[in-house]
Amino acid sequence: MFVKRIALALALTVVATSAGAAELPLDKLKLPGGFKIAVWAEVDGARSMAVGDGFVVVGTMGDDVYAVPFDRKTAQAGKVVTVANDLKVANGVALLDGVLYIAEQRRVIRWGNAPFDPAKPAQQPVKIGPDLPDKAHHGWRYMTAGPDGALYVTLGSPCNVCAPQGLEGTILRLDPKTGASEKVATGLRNSVGVTFHPVTRAMYLTDNGADMMGDNTPPEEFNVLTAKGQNFGFPWYGGGKARTKDFMAETPPADVQFPVAEFNAHSAALGFAFYTGSMFPAAYRNHAIVAHHGSWNRTVPIGYRLMDVATDDTGKVTSVAPFVTGWLDNGRAWGRPVDVKQLPDGSILVSDDHAGVIYRITYGK
Repeated sequence: MFVKRIALALALTVVATSAGAAELPLDKLKLPGGFKIAVWAEVDGARSMAVGDGFVVVGTMGDDVYAVPFDRKTAQAGKVVTVANDLKVANGVALLDGVLYIAEQRRVIRWGNAPFDPAKPAQQPVKIGPDLPDKAHHGWRYMTAGPDGALYVTLGSPCNVCAPQGLEGTILRLDPKTGASEKVATGLRNSVGVTFHPVTRAMYLTDNGADMMGDNTPPEEFNVLTAKGQNFGFPWYGGGKARTKDFMAETPPADVQFPVAEFNAHSAALGFAFYTGSMFPAAYRNHAIVAHHGSWNRTVPIGYRLMDVATDDTGKVTSVAPFVTGWLDNGRAWGRPVDVKQLPDGSILVSDDHAGVIYRITYGK
Protein backbone atom coordinates (compact mmCIF):
# COMPACT_ATOMS: atom_id res chain seq x y z
CA MET A 1 0.00 0.00 0.00
CA PHE A 2 2.92 2.31 0.81
CA VAL A 3 4.43 1.90 -2.65
CA LYS A 4 1.05 2.37 -4.36
CA ARG A 5 0.39 5.64 -2.53
CA ILE A 6 3.88 6.87 -3.35
CA ALA A 7 3.47 6.04 -7.02
CA LEU A 8 0.16 7.89 -7.21
CA ALA A 9 1.69 10.93 -5.56
CA LEU A 10 4.69 11.11 -7.83
CA ALA A 11 3.12 12.70 -10.86
CA LEU A 12 5.82 15.34 -10.45
CA THR A 13 3.48 17.75 -8.76
CA VAL A 14 4.63 21.32 -9.07
CA VAL A 15 4.81 22.82 -5.59
CA ALA A 16 2.70 25.90 -5.18
CA THR A 17 4.71 28.93 -4.09
CA SER A 18 3.52 31.89 -2.11
CA ALA A 19 4.20 35.58 -2.27
CA GLY A 20 5.90 35.35 1.10
CA ALA A 21 9.45 35.05 -0.24
CA ALA A 22 9.14 38.37 -2.04
CA GLU A 23 8.38 40.00 1.31
CA LEU A 24 11.40 38.65 3.19
CA PRO A 25 13.57 41.51 4.50
CA LEU A 26 16.81 40.38 2.85
CA ASP A 27 18.18 43.90 3.29
CA LYS A 28 18.50 43.14 7.00
CA LEU A 29 21.06 40.41 6.34
CA LYS A 30 24.69 41.39 6.88
CA LEU A 31 27.34 39.69 4.73
CA PRO A 32 31.06 40.32 4.20
CA GLY A 33 31.90 42.83 1.46
CA GLY A 34 31.33 41.60 -2.08
CA PHE A 35 28.84 38.88 -1.09
CA LYS A 36 25.17 38.87 -2.08
CA ILE A 37 22.21 36.74 -1.00
CA ALA A 38 18.92 36.12 -2.78
CA VAL A 39 16.01 33.71 -2.58
CA TRP A 40 16.84 30.88 -4.99
CA ALA A 41 13.73 28.72 -4.57
CA GLU A 42 10.61 28.47 -2.41
CA VAL A 43 10.39 25.05 -0.73
CA ASP A 44 8.02 24.58 2.16
CA GLY A 45 9.89 23.32 5.23
CA ALA A 46 13.25 23.08 3.40
CA ARG A 47 15.79 21.19 5.52
CA SER A 48 18.63 18.91 4.37
CA MET A 49 19.88 19.16 0.79
CA ALA A 50 21.86 17.03 -1.67
CA VAL A 51 23.27 18.44 -4.91
CA GLY A 52 23.01 16.33 -8.05
CA ASP A 53 23.76 16.88 -11.73
CA GLY A 54 21.48 19.81 -12.49
CA PHE A 55 19.17 19.46 -9.49
CA VAL A 56 19.03 19.71 -5.71
CA VAL A 57 17.05 17.26 -3.56
CA VAL A 58 15.48 18.76 -0.43
CA GLY A 59 14.29 16.86 2.63
CA THR A 60 11.81 18.08 5.25
CA MET A 61 10.69 17.21 8.77
CA GLY A 62 7.32 16.23 7.36
CA ASP A 63 6.19 13.67 4.79
CA ASP A 64 7.72 15.36 1.77
CA VAL A 65 10.88 15.33 -0.31
CA TYR A 66 11.32 17.83 -3.15
CA ALA A 67 13.69 18.43 -6.05
CA VAL A 68 14.75 21.75 -7.56
CA PRO A 69 16.17 21.54 -11.11
CA PHE A 70 18.69 24.24 -11.98
CA ASP A 71 20.37 25.52 -15.12
CA ARG A 72 23.92 24.16 -15.27
CA LYS A 73 25.26 27.40 -16.82
CA THR A 74 23.44 30.07 -14.84
CA ALA A 75 22.55 28.09 -11.67
CA GLN A 76 19.04 29.54 -11.94
CA ALA A 77 16.43 27.37 -10.21
CA GLY A 78 13.55 25.83 -12.14
CA LYS A 79 10.13 24.73 -10.92
CA VAL A 80 10.11 22.80 -7.67
CA VAL A 81 8.70 19.29 -7.97
CA THR A 82 7.50 16.78 -5.41
CA VAL A 83 9.57 13.60 -5.18
CA ALA A 84 7.56 11.95 -2.40
CA ASN A 85 4.80 12.94 0.02
CA ASP A 86 4.10 9.80 2.02
CA LEU A 87 7.21 9.41 4.15
CA LYS A 88 7.83 9.83 7.88
CA VAL A 89 10.10 12.71 8.90
CA ALA A 90 11.99 12.64 5.59
CA ASN A 91 14.80 14.92 6.74
CA GLY A 92 17.92 13.13 5.46
CA VAL A 93 18.81 13.02 1.77
CA ALA A 94 21.96 11.92 -0.03
CA LEU A 95 23.07 11.09 -3.56
CA LEU A 96 25.60 8.34 -4.19
CA ASP A 97 26.60 7.42 -7.75
CA GLY A 98 23.56 9.45 -8.78
CA VAL A 99 21.14 7.24 -6.80
CA LEU A 100 18.93 8.96 -4.25
CA TYR A 101 18.78 7.78 -0.63
CA ILE A 102 16.34 9.13 1.95
CA ALA A 103 16.69 8.80 5.73
CA GLU A 104 13.34 8.76 7.47
CA GLN A 105 12.82 8.61 11.21
CA ARG A 106 12.42 4.83 11.11
CA ARG A 107 14.59 3.69 8.20
CA VAL A 108 16.83 4.51 5.24
CA ILE A 109 15.45 3.86 1.76
CA ARG A 110 16.99 3.72 -1.70
CA TRP A 111 14.80 5.58 -4.17
CA GLY A 112 15.13 3.02 -6.96
CA ASN A 113 18.31 1.61 -8.53
CA ALA A 114 18.81 4.12 -11.34
CA PRO A 115 20.38 7.57 -11.05
CA PHE A 116 17.72 9.97 -9.83
CA ASP A 117 16.05 12.16 -12.44
CA PRO A 118 13.51 14.74 -11.20
CA ALA A 119 11.88 14.79 -14.64
CA LYS A 120 10.82 11.13 -14.44
CA PRO A 121 8.52 9.24 -12.06
CA ALA A 122 10.30 7.80 -9.04
CA GLN A 123 11.14 4.15 -8.82
CA GLN A 124 10.03 1.77 -6.10
CA PRO A 125 11.64 2.63 -2.75
CA VAL A 126 13.70 -0.12 -1.12
CA LYS A 127 14.66 -0.23 2.57
CA ILE A 128 18.35 -0.75 3.27
CA GLY A 129 20.11 -1.35 6.56
CA PRO A 130 18.60 -1.86 10.01
CA ASP A 131 15.41 -0.49 11.49
CA LEU A 132 16.12 2.87 13.09
CA PRO A 133 14.77 3.93 16.51
CA ASP A 134 11.25 5.11 15.68
CA LYS A 135 11.04 7.86 18.29
CA ALA A 136 9.94 11.43 17.63
CA HIS A 137 12.34 13.22 20.02
CA HIS A 138 15.40 14.07 17.89
CA GLY A 139 14.06 11.70 15.24
CA TRP A 140 15.07 13.78 12.24
CA ARG A 141 18.04 12.10 10.58
CA TYR A 142 20.89 13.80 8.75
CA MET A 143 22.66 11.77 6.07
CA THR A 144 25.61 12.28 3.77
CA ALA A 145 27.64 10.23 1.32
CA GLY A 146 31.23 9.64 2.43
CA PRO A 147 34.38 9.61 0.28
CA ASP A 148 34.53 5.85 0.89
CA GLY A 149 31.26 5.23 -0.96
CA ALA A 150 29.24 4.63 2.21
CA LEU A 151 26.31 6.51 3.70
CA TYR A 152 26.61 8.15 7.11
CA VAL A 153 23.40 8.62 9.12
CA THR A 154 23.02 10.54 12.39
CA LEU A 155 20.74 9.12 15.08
CA GLY A 156 19.85 11.53 17.87
CA SER A 157 19.26 10.59 21.49
CA PRO A 158 15.47 10.58 22.16
CA CYS A 159 15.58 12.97 25.11
CA ASN A 160 17.09 16.09 26.58
CA VAL A 161 19.44 14.15 28.88
CA CYS A 162 19.30 10.35 29.17
CA ALA A 163 21.35 7.22 28.56
CA PRO A 164 21.05 6.35 24.84
CA GLN A 165 20.14 2.78 24.00
CA GLY A 166 21.10 0.67 20.99
CA LEU A 167 21.61 2.88 17.93
CA GLU A 168 20.54 6.05 19.72
CA GLY A 169 23.09 8.85 20.00
CA THR A 170 25.33 7.50 17.24
CA ILE A 171 26.45 7.98 13.67
CA LEU A 172 25.86 4.91 11.56
CA ARG A 173 27.99 3.91 8.58
CA LEU A 174 25.80 2.11 6.06
CA ASP A 175 26.97 0.13 3.04
CA PRO A 176 24.41 1.00 0.32
CA LYS A 177 25.08 -2.23 -1.59
CA THR A 178 24.83 -4.79 1.20
CA GLY A 179 22.95 -2.90 3.91
CA ALA A 180 25.68 -3.77 6.43
CA SER A 181 26.04 -1.14 9.13
CA GLU A 182 28.30 -0.18 12.01
CA LYS A 183 28.46 2.59 14.60
CA VAL A 184 31.38 4.92 13.88
CA ALA A 185 30.63 7.52 16.56
CA THR A 186 28.79 7.38 19.89
CA GLY A 187 28.01 9.74 22.78
CA LEU A 188 26.03 12.22 20.70
CA ARG A 189 22.95 14.11 21.82
CA ASN A 190 21.64 15.35 18.48
CA SER A 191 23.99 15.69 15.54
CA VAL A 192 22.21 17.22 12.53
CA GLY A 193 25.25 17.94 10.36
CA VAL A 194 28.04 15.71 9.04
CA THR A 195 30.58 16.56 6.34
CA PHE A 196 34.05 15.35 5.35
CA HIS A 197 37.06 17.67 5.23
CA PRO A 198 38.15 18.25 1.61
CA VAL A 199 41.85 17.73 2.37
CA THR A 200 42.11 15.30 5.28
CA ARG A 201 38.86 13.41 4.49
CA ALA A 202 38.15 13.30 8.24
CA MET A 203 34.53 13.42 9.34
CA TYR A 204 33.38 16.65 11.02
CA LEU A 205 30.04 16.89 12.80
CA THR A 206 27.94 19.32 14.76
CA ASP A 207 26.15 18.33 17.97
CA ASN A 208 23.45 20.23 19.86
CA GLY A 209 24.01 20.79 23.58
CA ALA A 210 21.48 20.00 26.29
CA ASP A 211 18.65 22.34 27.25
CA MET A 212 17.69 23.50 30.75
CA MET A 213 21.30 23.97 31.88
CA GLY A 214 21.31 27.77 31.72
CA ASP A 215 21.33 30.56 29.16
CA ASN A 216 25.04 30.31 28.44
CA THR A 217 25.81 26.63 28.97
CA PRO A 218 26.49 24.12 27.57
CA PRO A 219 28.20 25.08 24.30
CA GLU A 220 27.17 23.73 20.92
CA GLU A 221 29.82 21.49 19.40
CA PHE A 222 31.88 21.27 16.22
CA ASN A 223 33.63 17.90 16.34
CA VAL A 224 36.03 15.79 14.32
CA LEU A 225 36.12 11.98 14.23
CA THR A 226 39.71 10.74 14.10
CA ALA A 227 39.11 7.04 14.81
CA LYS A 228 36.16 4.72 14.37
CA GLY A 229 34.01 4.30 17.46
CA GLN A 230 35.01 7.47 19.30
CA ASN A 231 32.74 8.71 22.09
CA PHE A 232 31.75 12.39 22.18
CA GLY A 233 30.67 12.52 25.80
CA PHE A 234 26.87 12.52 26.02
CA PRO A 235 25.13 12.03 28.45
CA TRP A 236 27.95 12.70 30.95
CA TYR A 237 28.56 16.03 29.25
CA GLY A 238 25.73 18.21 27.99
CA GLY A 239 28.07 19.91 25.54
CA GLY A 240 31.78 20.69 25.65
CA LYS A 241 33.03 19.94 29.17
CA ALA A 242 29.80 20.97 30.93
CA ARG A 243 28.70 18.05 33.14
CA THR A 244 25.01 17.14 33.35
CA LYS A 245 23.38 16.90 36.78
CA ASP A 246 21.73 13.59 35.95
CA PHE A 247 25.09 11.87 35.34
CA MET A 248 27.33 13.88 37.68
CA ALA A 249 27.83 10.87 39.95
CA GLU A 250 29.08 8.69 37.11
CA THR A 251 32.63 8.63 35.78
CA PRO A 252 32.72 9.53 32.07
CA PRO A 253 34.71 7.35 29.66
CA ALA A 254 38.40 8.23 29.76
CA ASP A 255 38.64 8.69 26.01
CA VAL A 256 35.83 11.22 25.47
CA GLN A 257 36.46 13.43 22.43
CA PHE A 258 35.86 17.11 23.13
CA PRO A 259 34.92 19.60 20.40
CA VAL A 260 37.53 21.27 18.22
CA ALA A 261 35.38 24.41 18.20
CA GLU A 262 32.46 25.62 20.29
CA PHE A 263 29.49 27.87 19.55
CA ASN A 264 27.18 29.82 21.84
CA ALA A 265 24.83 27.72 23.94
CA HIS A 266 21.47 26.97 22.32
CA SER A 267 22.43 28.44 18.93
CA ALA A 268 21.57 25.03 17.36
CA ALA A 269 24.45 24.33 14.97
CA LEU A 270 23.10 22.11 12.19
CA GLY A 271 24.25 21.48 8.60
CA PHE A 272 27.44 22.83 7.07
CA ALA A 273 29.67 22.63 4.03
CA PHE A 274 33.41 23.01 3.55
CA TYR A 275 34.01 25.56 0.83
CA THR A 276 36.03 24.22 -2.14
CA GLY A 277 34.84 26.47 -4.97
CA SER A 278 36.50 29.29 -6.89
CA MET A 279 33.74 31.94 -6.76
CA PHE A 280 34.51 33.10 -3.20
CA PRO A 281 37.86 34.70 -2.35
CA ALA A 282 40.68 32.19 -1.93
CA ALA A 283 40.81 32.94 1.80
CA TYR A 284 37.55 31.00 2.24
CA ARG A 285 38.91 27.75 0.89
CA ASN A 286 38.43 24.84 3.33
CA HIS A 287 36.28 27.00 5.60
CA ALA A 288 33.17 25.37 7.03
CA ILE A 289 30.05 27.49 6.61
CA VAL A 290 27.80 26.34 9.46
CA ALA A 291 24.05 26.96 9.78
CA HIS A 292 22.83 28.05 13.22
CA HIS A 293 19.12 27.32 13.39
CA GLY A 294 18.64 29.43 16.52
CA SER A 295 17.63 29.08 20.16
CA TRP A 296 14.38 28.44 21.96
CA ASN A 297 15.66 27.61 25.46
CA ARG A 298 17.29 30.97 26.19
CA THR A 299 16.14 34.24 27.78
CA VAL A 300 17.60 36.30 24.95
CA PRO A 301 17.46 34.47 21.58
CA ILE A 302 20.72 33.66 19.82
CA GLY A 303 21.76 31.99 16.58
CA TYR A 304 19.74 32.45 13.37
CA ARG A 305 22.93 32.97 11.35
CA LEU A 306 25.74 31.38 9.38
CA MET A 307 29.15 30.94 10.99
CA ASP A 308 32.53 30.78 9.27
CA VAL A 309 34.81 28.13 10.78
CA ALA A 310 38.24 28.36 9.17
CA THR A 311 40.41 25.25 8.94
CA ASP A 312 43.89 24.74 7.52
CA ASP A 313 45.16 21.89 5.32
CA THR A 314 45.59 19.68 8.40
CA GLY A 315 41.97 20.22 9.41
CA LYS A 316 42.86 22.35 12.43
CA VAL A 317 40.31 25.04 13.27
CA THR A 318 42.05 28.42 13.11
CA SER A 319 39.15 30.85 13.68
CA VAL A 320 35.40 31.07 14.23
CA ALA A 321 33.47 34.15 13.13
CA PRO A 322 30.01 35.19 11.91
CA PHE A 323 29.49 34.96 8.14
CA VAL A 324 25.86 36.01 7.63
CA THR A 325 23.70 37.52 10.37
CA GLY A 326 20.35 39.29 10.48
CA TRP A 327 17.71 36.56 10.49
CA LEU A 328 17.19 37.60 14.11
CA ASP A 329 15.79 41.15 14.17
CA ASN A 330 15.20 42.87 17.51
CA GLY A 331 14.76 39.54 19.24
CA ARG A 332 12.38 38.10 16.65
CA ALA A 333 13.44 35.57 14.02
CA TRP A 334 12.15 35.75 10.46
CA GLY A 335 14.44 32.99 9.16
CA ARG A 336 16.16 29.86 10.48
CA PRO A 337 19.08 28.42 8.46
CA VAL A 338 19.27 24.62 8.43
CA ASP A 339 21.72 23.25 5.84
CA VAL A 340 24.46 24.50 3.51
CA LYS A 341 25.52 23.06 0.17
CA GLN A 342 27.83 24.24 -2.62
CA LEU A 343 26.71 24.44 -6.24
CA PRO A 344 29.10 23.59 -9.12
CA ASP A 345 29.65 27.29 -9.91
CA GLY A 346 31.01 27.92 -6.41
CA SER A 347 27.96 29.67 -4.99
CA ILE A 348 26.36 28.18 -1.88
CA LEU A 349 22.77 27.32 -1.01
CA VAL A 350 21.24 27.72 2.44
CA SER A 351 17.92 26.11 3.37
CA ASP A 352 15.50 27.85 5.74
CA ASP A 353 12.62 25.80 7.16
CA HIS A 354 11.01 28.80 8.85
CA ALA A 355 10.75 31.07 5.81
CA GLY A 356 10.25 28.09 3.49
CA VAL A 357 12.99 29.06 1.07
CA ILE A 358 16.47 28.22 -0.15
CA TYR A 359 18.87 31.16 -0.44
CA ARG A 360 21.81 31.40 -2.83
CA ILE A 361 24.94 33.27 -1.76
CA THR A 362 27.25 34.58 -4.49
CA TYR A 363 30.36 36.71 -4.62
CA GLY A 364 31.26 39.42 -7.11
CA LYS A 365 28.20 39.01 -9.33
